Amino acid sequence: MAVSGSTEFDVAATPEQVFDAVAAIEDLPQRSSAHKSATVESRHDDGRPKRVRAKVAAAGFTDEEVTDYSWDEPHSVTWTLAESSVQSKQVATYTLTPTDTGTHVTLDLEIGVKVPMPGFVLKRVLKSALDTGSKSFKAYVEGR
Repeated sequence: MAVSGSTEFDVAATPEQVFDAVAAIEDLPQRSSAHKSATVESRHDDGRPKRVRAKVAAAGFTDEEVTDYSWDEPHSVTWTLAESSVQSKQVATYTLTPTDTGTHVTLDLEIGVKVPMPGFVLKRVLKSALDTGSKSFKAYVEGR
């Protein structure tokens, strides 16, 4: 079973500052309570993260997930699940649009699980991830 959703928010930072915040993988546990640790395993030629390994706890499960990042600066960044024992799918994209006061961000997220889980629980996980990816991320970016 997979669920998807999106959210939009404005952040008082340039698109470049938003990209730099996404690239600060080691700070994931500071801005996401679900992330217990995060490390960059490989980088693109420009230094941006390519493959990331993270320990995540959500909905009573602990998971070690590996995600691959693709960067389309200055427009978007996408991460896609490569390995996980709990998740069957995770695709997320931040799409950035410059504004007069900073950046408008759209977060699209789709998640799926391998383990049996009631739909309402999976939807709660999705909502929590969207809140973290918007509200917590906004606070993190603006506080840098």
